[in-house]
Amino acid sequence: MYDSRFFQSKLGQAAIASVAAMAAFVALSSQIQPTSALAATIQCETVELA
Repeated sequence: MYDSRFFQSKLGQAAIASVAAMAAFVALSSQIQPTSALAATIQCETVELA
């Protein structure tokens, strides 16, 4: 799909960094378990749309 010259360019390096950051975000966000204490501290209003 992409040759090695693409990944040696600045755009290719940025693409690799972006994919790595997204993978890290997904891995870390899947570790977070919301608790009832967190839900109790967040004030939300329910709005019904017509």
